[in-house]
Amino acid sequence: MSRLEVTRIARLGLAACTAVVAIVVLAACGSTKSSSTSTSGGASTSSGAANPNAQIKKGLKIAFLPKQINNPYFTVADKGGLQAVKQLGGNGKEVGPSDASASSQVSYINTLVSQRVNAIAISSNDPNAVVPSLKRAIQQGIKVVTYDSDAAPAGRQVFINQASPEALGRSEVQLLGKQLGYKGQIAILSATPNATNQNTWIKYMKDELSKPQYKNMKLVKVAYGNDDDQKSFQETQGLLSAYPQLKGIISPTTVGIAAAARYIDGSKYKGKVQLTGLGTPNQMRKFVQDGTVKSFELWDPAKLGYLAGYAAAALASGQINGKPGETFKAGTLGSRKIGANGEVLLGPPTVFSKANISNYNF
Repeated sequence: MSRLEVTRIARLGLAACTAVVAIVVLAACGSTKSSSTSTSGGASTSSGAANPNAQIKKGLKIAFLPKQINNPYFTVADKGGLQAVKQLGGNGKEVGPSDASASSQVSYINTLVSQRVNAIAISSNDPNAVVPSLKRAIQQGIKVVTYDSDAAPAGRQVFINQASPEALGRSEVQLLGKQLGYKGQIAILSATPNATNQNTWIKYMKDELSKPQYKNMKLVKVAYGNDDDQKSFQETQGLLSAYPQLKGIISPTTVGIAAAARYIDGSKYKGKVQLTGLGTPNQMRKFVQDGTVKSFELWDPAKLGYLAGYAAAALASGQINGKPGETFKAGTLGSRKIGANGEVLLGPPTVFSKANISNYNF
């Protein structure tokens, strides 16, 4: 073998070695990307441990994405959330669709990802439709909190729940049962067919109705007003027309109960058909005071949004990752603990009636 051939082989060997080294280096560089692990609290999060003593970062950009922006309930809730963000020295905003359809929030999530917000607080119209977009947000380092209505756990780190879903669903039936003397046909006027919170409450309502004390109460229909005032009004009219023996309606949605009350108030059914559900005092005050509605319940939506704002900031600052047992401070609401499946409870709802409704303004 000539000296020239030896030199050529040596050069080829060196090039091959260089290529191998380059591949190894590139592989090593790729592995420096932060790994993520799935927690029992929900979506994948950074593998770094949370630091409960970390300071809340200043200037955090936190967006609130309600089911629909023209819903009075979410106007109050998001106002509370924006107040929390302001207290923490961050920048908050509310964006969202004007309708509550299953996929209406997806484009807003995608826009918020492109705007590189630090956290998104969302009340999901559908538990699954928003998840692919929320997962992309999480992969980009954006923290996700659901409030009022949850998404599948793969799409969020923390869920701020109003109250125990079981306790809330059962209490709705208990309220109406007392008003009816536990007798008569009843109906449910819900929001959208896919709303996570509504369907969970309805499940427990049906289970409560299966108890012996409700043997003379019969659920004849679950109707959907799609959280639209006019459709909810029409659905109420339709229920009372289709079921002339109907004695009571449960509407676990602020839009639905207000629309139903308005229809009953101006109809022959006033005083004959009982209505309860979830509403705000300001919406329902007139109907309680004139006898259309005896009682209804709700938590303070401003506090729900406020708690969601603090949870979002705690996530974005590394105080929590969304794991059960972690705690964070929530301003005037005090210290809060994350429970199973990344859930944080606001607390029990308040029952409003003539005796106390004048004491509330929201």
